[in-house]
Amino acid sequence: MAMAALREASRRLASTRNHAVAIGVTATRPLLLTHSRGITHKLFIGGLSQFATEDSLSEAFARYGQVLEATIVTDKMTSRSKGFGFVKFASEEEANKAREDMNGKVLNGRVIYVDIAKTKQDRAADGVPIARGPPKPIGDN
Repeated sequence: MAMAALREASRRLASTRNHAVAIGVTATRPLLLTHSRGITHKLFIGGLSQFATEDSLSEAFARYGQVLEATIVTDKMTSRSKGFGFVKFASEEEANKAREDMNGKVLNGRVIYVDIAKTKQDRAADGVPIARGPPKPIGDN
């Protein structure tokens, strides 16, 4: 039932967008539909200061577009920052502009590195071997 309503909303949005483009107006995708369908563009932010907060991270990237979420990854035991985080944008253009402009800039006294965040499937394919126990002996010895 919910998927049917979502598909119908998507169809209406597409027809509205096509009509708007035909008359020369650009339509924007509603935040609710964008977030519910998973159409977000996430950036990886590395080299963060331990004093960086999610609010300061969101504020620094807000000038490039609509920031849906800014998170800083923390250590579970100490609750201190691990030095990296993620910023979600509503559109790919905003995310690319932020990546180009913010990569190598100073934020809270540290140079940050910005790149497109990888999905979990992409990270698994990076060539990190999976431990499967000791190697099997070669030959009869």
